[in-house]
Amino acid sequence: MTVSDVYNVENEKVSELELRDDIFDVPVKGHLLHQVVVAQLAKRRSGTAATKNRSAVKCSGSKLWRQKGTGRARVGRGSSPTRRGGGVAFGPSLRDYSKKVPKKVRKAALRMALTDKLRNNLLIIIDDFSLPEIKTKNFVGTMRNFDVRKALIVTKDKSENLEKSSRNVPFTKVMRHEGLNVYDILRHDHLFLELPAVQKIEEALIS
Repeated sequence: MTVSDVYNVENEKVSELELRDDIFDVPVKGHLLHQVVVAQLAKRRSGTAATKNRSAVKCSGSKLWRQKGTGRARVGRGSSPTRRGGGVAFGPSLRDYSKKVPKKVRKAALRMALTDKLRNNLLIIIDDFSLPEIKTKNFVGTMRNFDVRKALIVTKDKSENLEKSSRNVPFTKVMRHEGLNVYDILRHDHLFLELPAVQKIEEALIS
């Protein structure tokens, strides 16, 4: 098994932890990571841009004037796209941009992302990241202890003090282990894992 150091908030080594090789030491395939990230970003698109076509416009369906004998051009109903207030001929409609990715592929990509952070010494396991009070200054001080600026912090349970203290700090994000995803891991330079969260992550990613 891979062995990783465990630190406290003062960046002092307090113990060591054995990590599962089938999660933190797997072959990294760039195309698989790309596929999952593209699917994640596509799913975030709202796809709510829409216009009314001629059938959706509220308008009488009767013919505006008779076909012949008026000297005017022939017309149909008032919702025609050629008339003011009519429908839009080729406007956008509601669209689902999401792409389906198999569960096994998502799990495999997550294991690859964790492996990549560990191999590049960008994964930091911390015994407890809880803060005694809601204070941004304390959080910034902790990040300076590790000389880290852009980081993703993963906790086991909800930590209100930590979440609110980091809210105004740019390039940092705090989430619980349930929300861990490939995109957030890759877009942040460093990954902090709380010691209790590591076990939960391993349980979720066991093949």
